[in-house]
Formats: sequence, C-alpha cells, structure tokens
Amino acid sequence: MNTTSASPVEGLAPVTFARRILVWDAPVRVFHWLMVLCFVGAWISAESERWRMLHVTLGYTMAGLVVFRLLWGLVGTRHARFRNFVRGPKAVWRYLGSLLSGQPEQHTGHNPAGALAIVGLLGLATAVTFTGWATYNEVWAGWPEDLHEGAANAMLALAGLHVAGVIVASWTHRENLVGAMITGRKPGTPAEALRRAWHGVAALMIAAVLAFWWWQWQAPIGSAPVGDRSAAAARQPAHDDDD
Repeated sequence: MNTTSASPVEGLAPVTFARRILVWDAPVRVFHWLMVLCFVGAWISAESERWRMLHVTLGYTMAGLVVFRLLWGLVGTRHARFRNFVRGPKAVWRYLGSLLSGQPEQHTGHNPAGALAIVGLLGLATAVTFTGWATYNEVWAGWPEDLHEGAANAMLALAGLHVAGVIVASWTHRENLVGAMITGRKPGTPAEALRRAWHGVAALMIAAVLAFWWWQWQAPIGSAPVGDRSAAAARQPAHDDDD
C-alpha cells in the first residue's frame, strides 16, 4: 500500500512512498531502548536503599547516553542529526493542527512534535543525572535532592506524553512507530534511506555500557558507587579513628 510523506528538509509536497527504507540507524535505536531501560530501572529503584547502587549506576549510564546522543546529533546519520529534525514553534503547531484536521503531515524522520519531546527529554535527563550526582555526593545541601525529584517527575510526565504521542501518530499515520524504532525501517523514498546502519558503533555502545556496569558491581557490597567513592574515602579516616 502506498502512502505519502514529506521530508522536513524537502518541504511539504506529497511524495509517494514505494517501500520501507532504513531511517533509524542502530546507534539511535540502541540509545533509545537503553534510555528506556535505565529510566524505568532508576525510577523503580529510587526509594530503595538496598538498590541504591543500581539506581546510581543507571543514572550515570543515562548521563553517558545523553552525551553520546548529543554528539551523534551533530555528526551522526541524516535522520539522527538535530539540524535535520528540530524545528521551531510554528512547525510544531502546524503539525499538531494537521493531526487535528485528520490530514497529518508526513515526516520520514522525527516529526516536529516528536523532536520537541526528544529535546525536552534530553534536557531533563541532564538535570536528573546532575542533581542526582550532587545529591549522592552531598555537593550542596538540600536543594539538589528536591530538584532531582522534581526533574525526575517532569521527565516521567514528558515520557508519558511522548508515548501517548507515539500511539496517536501511529494510528493517524497508519504506521507502527514502535516497530520502526526496533527495525529502523519506515515507509520512504530511496533517496531518503540510510546507506549504513552503523552496527559497529551500536556494538561499541553496548560493550561500553556493559563494561561500566561490570566495573560498578566489582565494588564490595555496601560500598559507594563510582562518584561516591571519593566521598567515602574522605570519611574513612574518621571511622578508623573511632575503632
């Protein structure tokens, strides 16, 4: 079945799509699902002292993933680059209006509303991880913990809106956007297809995350995770004197 689409780079003129093409490279897909895993895991373990190391480890992993996505958004593949999908408020409102009219604009990559959610989630993830680091290392008293909780709640709310938007867009566009983030393929024209999936970069991402997790869990049970160990070491002489 043919459908129509318009690339935000090429304008809004209808283009007939003949087949499914590679749109999302492997690093973008690995980033997306690792972020989901880390945020859900960190949220579930947030109130448990027993799982504190897991919570902090997942938070630091999120920070590393955000750094990677910012870099990949500058030098990555066509549909991953921010300059190719981040648009201004007018484009966002125009897209939302097209959804309400029943004739949604088609975008091969991220649509303007989805792009806004991605930028917001990256910003909130940065705030969550920074304030989490400050809280666990007691860099400042009081306010980082409150801001950490507030940023996490805001990120959860925005993630919920993002999921709702994906469901609505999948229905209105007659395409499985969740499936596309797994396979990397969406309806499109050959000219818009990626030539490479960059599986090597994705494999390095996974290896780096697994290596970091392994290193974190080499610490003896009850010791502080990375980032907390310097503070724990600073307090150690006092405990020795008490003995």
